[in-house]
Amino acid sequence: MSRNEGKRLVAVSNRLPLAIFEEDGAWQVRAGQGGLATALYPVMKRNQGVWIGWPGCSQDAPFEKLLGDFSREEGFTLVGVPLSEEETEKYYWGFSNQSLWPLFHDLLGYCHFNLDHWHTYLEVNERFANVMARTLRQDDLVWVHDYQLIMVGAALRRLGLRQTLGFFLHIPFPSVDLFWRLPWKNKILEGLLQYDLVGFQTRRDWRNFVQCVLALVPESEIKARRRYYTVLQVGDHRVNAGHFPISIDFASFDEDARLPEVAEEAEAIKANYPGQTLVLGLDRLDYSKGIPERFLAFERLLEKYPELREKVTLLQVVVPSRTLVPDYQNLKEELDQLAGRINSRFSEGGWTPIHYFYRSLNRTQLLAHYRACQIALITPLRDGMNLVAKEFCAASVDLNSVLVLSEFAGAAEQLAEHALLVNPFDVDGTADAINFACCMDAEEKKRHMLHLRSSVENNDVHRWVKRFVQHM
Repeated sequence: MSRNEGKRLVAVSNRLPLAIFEEDGAWQVRAGQGGLATALYPVMKRNQGVWIGWPGCSQDAPFEKLLGDFSREEGFTLVGVPLSEEETEKYYWGFSNQSLWPLFHDLLGYCHFNLDHWHTYLEVNERFANVMARTLRQDDLVWVHDYQLIMVGAALRRLGLRQTLGFFLHIPFPSVDLFWRLPWKNKILEGLLQYDLVGFQTRRDWRNFVQCVLALVPESEIKARRRYYTVLQVGDHRVNAGHFPISIDFASFDEDARLPEVAEEAEAIKANYPGQTLVLGLDRLDYSKGIPERFLAFERLLEKYPELREKVTLLQVVVPSRTLVPDYQNLKEELDQLAGRINSRFSEGGWTPIHYFYRSLNRTQLLAHYRACQIALITPLRDGMNLVAKEFCAASVDLNSVLVLSEFAGAAEQLAEHALLVNPFDVDGTADAINFACCMDAEEKKRHMLHLRSSVENNDVHRWVKRFVQHM
């Protein structure tokens, strides 16, 4: 039996796994449906755990009562950390998403470094730590999630707390040369080194972190190297750093993809594009996702392989995100213009090469798109994991589809052997890969997809949680 068996797990994330909203004059709570919530809910219920985070509503909402009612229903405790609009603006929209997010995604040109935002980031992380200190028991396992809360561990240690602390970074970790650009790089590293276990998505992220520590923290040294983790000695403190690739609930996607309403919706989508090979692009609006490069690659496909014209269609779904941020508004305008130009150039006889939708999909629609499309074109410029790639495989129950995947997505480390890997900056190479996928025969598609599905099934999100908690 693991020595962690029976200990209470305390999860800490920027947002709680729920939505609080006002409807018809009454406050409502809706449970979250994300992958992290799906994975941690059973663990939380089993040992009456605690989840701490921002409730995502204004301070006017009676969030404490709402969270108390929700906690009693769910069987574990939710604790809210209230944030003002100014704090959200500077800590979340500011430092987290204008400094750390682009820097960690190798997109230095989008970085904005602001001292006021950094100070607010520290203050909010300290606020989280203070709320946690009032909640924690001596033998709790504390698992902090993602780039918004890197400094929580350091704030807890200053308060004298000595519980086992784990941290998982859901986004990439940059190379030494890139990380060096951050004005507060040493403070960020000092914060990460206060945890007992620091987890990353890929071996590359894990190696980047270890190299940054060795380059920037003079008293650090490697005490042991293992297959999945490194033991670092920093002064009198030891830190384990390893890679723990996150995944999805395979069984849920596989089961739901077979539902009659999903099959019916998938047939309706295919009926709108008779005789077409459907290529799916599905992304949140973000400059890290490589959507403009994807449009240019599809244009190059039609130039190099004119025989595919009127036979292949790109269905690109862009989910609205950060719509008030200028960089994201500019990206939306660029996508509108690119799709319009390419369609005006190639459309003929009722065929339009790119069908571009700016909207969200419910679960049935999402699964139907996965089943209807024969090719998934997932080409981020940089991504921590990209769970869409794994969802597509889990929902491809007909075994007649191909995954075209960026080599800069974290998922490529696991899925490389049976996906078609591309460099999203190589427009010609991506076009060639799409053509290859279009020409692949049914048996080859089936063979590769069976392997992809098996890999995702054997390494699902529940195994990810178990591995991380055991290593803590």
